[in-house]
Amino acid sequence: MEYNLSTLENWNEIIEKKAKDFGLKFYPQEFEVIGFNEMLGYEAYVGIPSKYPHWSYGKAYDKNKTLYSLNMTGLPYEMVINTDPCLAYLMRENTLLLQILTMAHVYGHNDFFANNRMFTEGTNAKAALEMFKLDAEIIRGYIINPNIGYERVEKILDAAHAIRYQIPRVVGVKEISNEEVRDSLVKDYYTKKENRGLLDGEDTTPFPEVNKIPIEPVDDVIGFIIKYSSLEEWEKNILRIVKRETEYFIPQIETKTMNEGWASFWHYNILKSLELETGLHFEFLKRHNDVVAPMVGGLNPYYVGFKVFEDIDKRYGREKIFEVRRTERDSSFLRKYLTKELCQELNLFQYAKKSFEYEIKEVSDEEGWREIRNYLADTCGVASIPYIRVVDLNRRDLTLTLEHYYDGRELELSYAKETLKYVFDLWGYKVKLITKTRDGKDIELICNEDRNIFIN
Repeated sequence: MEYNLSTLENWNEIIEKKAKDFGLKFYPQEFEVIGFNEMLGYEAYVGIPSKYPHWSYGKAYDKNKTLYSLNMTGLPYEMVINTDPCLAYLMRENTLLLQILTMAHVYGHNDFFANNRMFTEGTNAKAALEMFKLDAEIIRGYIINPNIGYERVEKILDAAHAIRYQIPRVVGVKEISNEEVRDSLVKDYYTKKENRGLLDGEDTTPFPEVNKIPIEPVDDVIGFIIKYSSLEEWEKNILRIVKRETEYFIPQIETKTMNEGWASFWHYNILKSLELETGLHFEFLKRHNDVVAPMVGGLNPYYVGFKVFEDIDKRYGREKIFEVRRTERDSSFLRKYLTKELCQELNLFQYAKKSFEYEIKEVSDEEGWREIRNYLADTCGVASIPYIRVVDLNRRDLTLTLEHYYDGRELELSYAKETLKYVFDLWGYKVKLITKTRDGKDIELICNEDRNIFIN
């Protein structure tokens, strides 16, 4: 069916009103209609209109364009940015029904951005585009600076991108400095001593070790390097830029299943209420089923999130799903609301690699469904990324020691070795990484001053 911009504007008014009638509360919505080449570009730059230059974005664009030209992958029907006003792109090549469905889908995302606590506590949607624009201008300024240049900027960006997710994972929590930890430990020591009524000679409790850096493990690896390394100020600024832009995307990583499930739930209910003509209605059913179809060999977040929200709506009512949308993230969402019945309906199972083959480890029976649910909840979002902490800075030779928090999942050593080299590039001195093998054996990866890796 033919349509023009006026047609889309009319449908947008209808959909926006329906979204409000259903109780969705969202930022002002702006749509931009773009072609597939532009969508490829925005996809490579994660939807941001202004992003600093780096070769990885060009690589992503070239890969996506090649796969798309060979008909080996499709393009997203839309792309939505967590900004206020909310910015979304629609593909010009979409059919009218697809535009209607994706606009309804966008209003679901918009409502999620505006109300879920991960976003309201972790991001500033109103300032987001200005932040990305300013960051891009700063990076470009360093590139054209004859005293710095592209190669030096690229080296820092390469290293920063390699460890970009090694920052605090709890959204909205103030970071505690080493000095604050020290003061707290000393105060706690004397308070307990006073409460026991002991004199200096009578107290055998050891005085806390307060000269160690860090006193307690620090999960902000990038922040630690910024504070304690000998990098130049412009290099530290690049690390700050990468860190704050990563912080912007953390809520999206932590709520992927919820966010897509919520948007799918609402595009389905909004379009059902529109009383579409027969031709559009049949295409709506087809397109919706495509969006929430099970994925062979993996989990479709649209499908899982849609089914869980649909189940919550049926069991607890409409008010409950708005509460869940506001307070949860994927890990708690799946742990609380992925039931045995849903695991069985979704045909979920867990497999593991044994020697050189894969075998089924759990199925959704009376006991296995809990293992599957807990595994999904424990490994979704940023929990899928290895958790690395700073545990020691040797003041004598400036060796930096990192620790992999082992939860039963081994590090892929080939990746760990290369990543450790990037940490060395930023730190400038020897770097150690402590981890474990599956049999519980401690191993230590060391990157020395020649950028060579040794394993103890």
